[in-house]
Formats: sequence, structure tokens, C-alpha cells
Amino acid sequence: MARKKPRKMRIAFRKNRQRRARLGDVTRKVRKEDDKTVDLPSVERISGKGDLTRHRTILADDQDAGAGALRAVDEVNCRTGRVLSASGLNCIVSDAAGGRLYECTVRRVVRTMSRDQRGAVVAGDSVVFQAIDREHGVIERINPRRTVLARSIKGKEQLIAANISQALILVSAANPALKTNLVDRLLISAHKGGAKPIICINKCDLVDPVRLQPIVGTYARLGYEILLTSATAQIGIDELKHMLRGQETVAAGQSGVGKSSLLNALQPGLRLETGTVSDWSQKGRHTTRTAVLHPLDFGGWVVDTPGIRQMELWAVRPEEVEGFFPEFRPFVPGCRFPDCSHEHEAGCAVKRAVDHDLISPVRYASYLKIMSGAED
Repeated sequence: MARKKPRKMRIAFRKNRQRRARLGDVTRKVRKEDDKTVDLPSVERISGKGDLTRHRTILADDQDAGAGALRAVDEVNCRTGRVLSASGLNCIVSDAAGGRLYECTVRRVVRTMSRDQRGAVVAGDSVVFQAIDREHGVIERINPRRTVLARSIKGKEQLIAANISQALILVSAANPALKTNLVDRLLISAHKGGAKPIICINKCDLVDPVRLQPIVGTYARLGYEILLTSATAQIGIDELKHMLRGQETVAAGQSGVGKSSLLNALQPGLRLETGTVSDWSQKGRHTTRTAVLHPLDFGGWVVDTPGIRQMELWAVRPEEVEGFFPEFRPFVPGCRFPDCSHEHEAGCAVKRAVDHDLISPVRYASYLKIMSGAED
């Protein structure tokens, strides 16, 4: 089948540090009595070009691609690869054909296209790149992403990882304390991005397992896979390895929960840097500074990510939040008002279910916090 001919497409570019091309008040300074200007056409104006200077025409394989995801490139002289890590304008790309690693920059036309994301490329991206030599290259196109794990930072989407099949949501039983609200936000982000969530409570050897049963039971009844592990005591390592085998997984959680330690226990050859938790703040110190995709010896990939301290949801409207709490569904039809927010309304069946312990008060508190827009 013949390949379609690329079509011309007008796309928007970022207005970063844009300045007006001309002063907007030039015509006001022209004196009407000046003999040199009296015969000038009155319909002509001198002004800045504004946004018109921030659009360009490119060749695209798909006119509906948007943001240049399917920007036409010379595929004969290019290669397909997987981004292992991205820091600023530099990326490490693994060649899909032979596995050779290339240090790549991002073509300017790609990185300056207008988008809602904070960065153009993220770990896990499938890209088309042109090799300059045996060690360096230039990314010419970012292929469409199948799935993502993302959050919002200052009104922009920050992609944590792309093209992942599952999200390993890591929390710790203690040191730092378990934050169920962060778990719930990561669950929503995983569902929103199309990834299967798995909840992992690490450092389970630091507390009495009986204390964890209410939390384990709450999420297990909702149908989530939940696992207790300890990197130091080697608890649950084999079960976790079975869950990750053959999958493309992103490990996400707050700093100090033991992401790197757990991955080192799964595959000692990774030798990831580990850290400790501050005694006074009970917050972890960042040891992983950028998301890095690692191949696993037993099959699959895993993305080790920097610790998350705030998880603001991206592209989740308030009216959507209810749908990410499956335990609400049996009770929503019983609410007095069809547009009930389950916060303050009289006759709310969801609030009655919470009062009768049919819905976890902890999960309901997470729902209220998300709806209020408060930080986790």
C-alpha cells in the first residue's frame, strides 16, 4: 500500500518571551500637519504582527495530528527509538533496531510547537530520530502516546512517563507516613491516562501488619491489586517481580518511600542511588532527579521517577471526580438532586452511606479534598 503524501498544515508555536515586531503607537506620533504625511493613504496602519508571527506551515502525515506528533520526516534516513531519560533539551534514546544508546537533542521545530505540556519529550516516548554519528542524534518527531501518567504544575501538564501499561503506586507504611490522599490522586491519574494501577505499600516491616489491614481491605474490595513489600526484609519481592514481568511500568510515589531501594531489590544490577528520610519533617530527600526508564532482566521496563510531594490532577473536571470513586456508584441514584456534588446537599445518599460505614470515611475525605482543590 502506497504511503500517503504529506500535507501542509498550519500549527501554533509557543509565544515564549515574544516581543511586538513594531511599536503600536507610531501612527499617533505622526503630525497631521506634516507635509510629508498629508497624502499618505488613511487605511494603512503600522502595528505589531502579534500572534501571526507564531504560526508556521509544516508537512504532516496526519492533518489532525496536532502539536506536530505526526510531523512528516525522512524515515529512510531516520530511526525509531525509545526515550530512556530526558533532562532539558538532552535525551538518551535507545535505538529500537539494535539497542545502541544515543544522546539526542530535540529539533527546534518540535520543541517550540505550542502545547499544554511543560516539556516536549518524556521517558517512555517513542521517537523518530536522525543519527549524527555513533553516539549523537536529533529527535525529529514524537510518535503518538498510547498512555501517560501526568499531573498539573502551574496550569501546565507535566508528563511523568509515557507509553506505560501500568502504574506502580508506591507508599510506605511508615517513615514517611502513608498518605491515602496521594494514593487516590495517583489512582485517578492512572485511570485518566489509560494505565492499570497497582498499589504497593513498602516498608511493611516497620509496623504491625494488623494496622495495615483496614487500608488493604478498602482498596482490595474496590478491585485494586495491592501488595505489601519490604526492600530491606525482602518481603513481597517475588510477587512484585511477577506483577512487573513483561510489563511497561512507572513507579510513582512521594520521596522516601523506597522506590529506588525496591527496584534495586528486584534487580540488584540497577545500583540506583538511595536516600533517607528527614527526621524532623518526615519527608524524603530527592535521590532520583529525573525519570529514567530501565530494562528489566526478567522482561519488561520500569520507569524510576523523582518523588512526588504534590499531585495536582490534570484535565480532571470537578464533575468527573465522582466517576473515579467506584464505591459511590450504587448510592448516586439515591441522591435527592441529580447534580449532587456529595459535599453539602441535603438528601445526599453518598453522605448517608459514609455515615453508615458503607463508604470509607478516609476515601470520602480524599474526595472532598480533591473537590476543594486543596493540595494533597
